[in-house]
Amino acid sequence: MRTVSQIVGDLIIRKPFLAELLDEGLINLSSLARQLKEDVEKYYSNKVEIGTIVMALKRYQNQTHLMSTIKLEKALAQIIDIIVRSKLVDYTFKNSDTLVDKHIKLLKKIAKNNEVFYIFVQGVFETNLVVSESLKLEIEKLFVNEKRTSYTDNLSSITLKLPSMNTEVSGFYYHILRKIAWEGINIVEVISTTNEFTIVVNDADVDKAFSILKSMK
Repeated sequence: MRTVSQIVGDLIIRKPFLAELLDEGLINLSSLARQLKEDVEKYYSNKVEIGTIVMALKRYQNQTHLMSTIKLEKALAQIIDIIVRSKLVDYTFKNSDTLVDKHIKLLKKIAKNNEVFYIFVQGVFETNLVVSESLKLEIEKLFVNEKRTSYTDNLSSITLKLPSMNTEVSGFYYHILRKIAWEGINIVEVISTTNEFTIVVNDADVDKAFSILKSMK
């Protein structure tokens, strides 16, 4: 027969936002226990006291907080480097049969220029280019016949070089983005590879965002 603790754990796992509130200690356990009581009794096939559910919630809270904190702190401590680039612009183009060819032409022109920042991300319906401001005229000339859907300037990027274990830690990226969001910083773009994670923000926010990310290491 399953225990009350096992049933409560299963119910919480199905509700990730609830699990987060528990982890942060931002929810009243007695109130939550009363809400869960009917479901717990249904799976337990017997009457269950509110106090018993509260104890199960505390046990779950302590176990998950300890495990997630240890893994997350270990991963964050191993962030290899933080790189900031400024004077960037962001283009979004509607995908077309000619867009990739123009991307290749531009790459050939800048291949030997190590000072240029250039990220090309192709989605299902549109493509983003985040590039150094110095490439603006070249892009607008080369992509003149493509349908541009948005353009943003005065941007900076912050790139985190990550440890290989980052893919094994649940909530790793969420933790980073949550810290930025809590400070009211708007993220213009998010770009990632297996071991790199880049956010693009407005120039006015880059110093604050960098300080937040640096403090996480």
